[in-house]
Amino acid sequence: MDSVALGWIVFEKTDSAFMVALLAALRMVPLFLLGIFSGLIADKVERRIFLRIFTILAGILMALLGVLIIGGYGHVWVIILVATITGAAFAFILTLRQAYTFDIVGPALSLNGLSMLQIASQTGGVFGSLISGILISTLGPGLQFLVIGLMYVISFLVLFGASESGQAASQRKGSLKSNLKGYIGLIQQYPVLLVLMCLASVTEIFGFTHMSLIPVFAKEILSVGPIGLGVLTALRQVGGFLGLFALALLGDYNKKGQLMFYIVVFFGVGQIFLSFSDNLYLFAIFLLFVNACAMSVDTLYKTLMQQNVPNEHRGRAMGSWVLSIGTAPVGYLSIGGIAGAFGAPMAVLFNGIMLTLAGVSTFICLPKIRKLP
Repeated sequence: MDSVALGWIVFEKTDSAFMVALLAALRMVPLFLLGIFSGLIADKVERRIFLRIFTILAGILMALLGVLIIGGYGHVWVIILVATITGAAFAFILTLRQAYTFDIVGPALSLNGLSMLQIASQTGGVFGSLISGILISTLGPGLQFLVIGLMYVISFLVLFGASESGQAASQRKGSLKSNLKGYIGLIQQYPVLLVLMCLASVTEIFGFTHMSLIPVFAKEILSVGPIGLGVLTALRQVGGFLGLFALALLGDYNKKGQLMFYIVVFFGVGQIFLSFSDNLYLFAIFLLFVNACAMSVDTLYKTLMQQNVPNEHRGRAMGSWVLSIGTAPVGYLSIGGIAGAFGAPMAVLFNGIMLTLAGVSTFICLPKIRKLP
């Protein structure tokens, strides 16, 4: 819901594709800055407890944004500031959520478990996107953010159903400095983690950042309003759902590395086709396909990162993943700049070409990663 609401309100206030991309970039900056720290925290605390804390914090921030907009204080920079602070809470939520899911299901079912987790998120995204478009057009964005805050509160209450710590809710002792040194040592000892971090970062920069331009496509190219934007965002989530459902059916698949590279290439090619789609139905089809690739490859990154480090360091592994996706501001500013100068289709085309080339070249040059089970 907040993806639809934030993108629409910023584009409405500024009429600038670059400002929409800047919003998305600043929301991701905390993930980069706090990725390592969130991983260290996740390995030191009871994950399910701290997941509740950061969930309710994010809800309070979203409700605060709604109150500010309703009260007439919804300047674009105020909106961006609150969204950025919420991104800090979300950095911890992402790390804790992935690690706790692995705690529950164990290594043999990790791909299934993480896929199911993301399926739940995508399902909520489908309904949330549709509801969001309707709320914006009927009640305005202020009340919309109050509803988002309420959803976080409901999530907070549901989390009390998670009464078990799982198989490895590690609570490591030691100072932050010593744990940071241990993190550096972990990367040195398990270089596969660093390689996966770099691959995830490249995919984030040239893949996921296309999402920031959907409001621009919706308004300027496809000529649909906020309800249309909500429908497109919902279709994007459906695509992710289908990709994750297919991934979950694979079970303990033993060629995850090879599959990861294939999906990256399909992801890039899908964006190329998306960039040429000025018909609403074709755009919807390619958007669905692109996000099926996006969600499935992201889940493969998270699975392989956790499977290739010792059990007691999986929080750090997920902190590494958060750090990797936190490099997205580079991509958001790039795609926003290209879109501002040459249009949104050209920006998506550029990203698609770059991601395709990256997928093919790394497939050839990284045989050890390609053979990961």
